[in-house]
Amino acid sequence: MEIRQAELPDFESVHDLICELALYEKAPAEVITDPEILAQHCLANNPFVFCWVCVHDHQILGTAICYIRYSTWKGPVLYLEDIVVKESSRRKGVGTALLNHLIAFAKKRKFERISWQVLDWNQPAIDFYKKFDVNFDESWINVTHQLN
Repeated sequence: MEIRQAELPDFESVHDLICELALYEKAPAEVITDPEILAQHCLANNPFVFCWVCVHDHQILGTAICYIRYSTWKGPVLYLEDIVVKESSRRKGVGTALLNHLIAFAKKRKFERISWQVLDWNQPAIDFYKKFDVNFDESWINVTHQLN
């Protein structure tokens, strides 16, 4: 397996993975991005979104999509928006390889931490993340203001 930054031809597969995740989370109609939008944001000269893919035998098995947040108390934070692994490739080390890559990237760039969310009903994901010496913080409430 190879972990590398996504390249232009990869974004069709990345988008397919995003749609697979949305279906799993029972929200397929919520996906409004497309491969072109993803590529535009991830491949810009100064990208604010990072996308990595896990590749084996020229097939994309999984992806990790992150961006930079800033904590006024702690400094830069890498925010993991999604790790998605093809259902047929789960429990084969793909997610572990992607998360280990993100940890190394964050350490190299001197981020203070990596943070992300997991749905409270997604026990397989919760169990996966517990393998990485993480803290689950239930004291914050998610807040969203929809602009469109």
